[in-house]
Amino acid sequence: MRVINSYGKTIVDNLKIALSVTERTKGLIGALEPFPLLIRTRWGIHTFGVKFPLDIVILDNEYRIRSLRPSLVPRRIFFWNPKFSIVIELPDGAIKKSDLKVGNQLVLE
Repeated sequence: MRVINSYGKTIVDNLKIALSVTERTKGLIGALEPFPLLIRTRWGIHTFGVKFPLDIVILDNEYRIRSLRPSLVPRRIFFWNPKFSIVIELPDGAIKKSDLKVGNQLVLE
């Protein structure tokens, strides 16, 4: 799946969606390198067992960015407003590289 900002710029080409409970629970734990991953969860995420920092993007149901957390390092917890449930985990630096801002509209195709 591809993620595009409202200006037509591609953010990622290879977004994987965690569909099963196992995929959502595991996330990037144990992965050797980061890859873009979409998870649906309301309560927060953690990076225990993740070997690298991640950029975290929280979206509403219309795919508008509601929260950003760049460079979430291993062994940390990140919480946000539970009314937002779409989380995209990106390789460290992707938020800055793509110039993502709270309020930006994203398109998933």
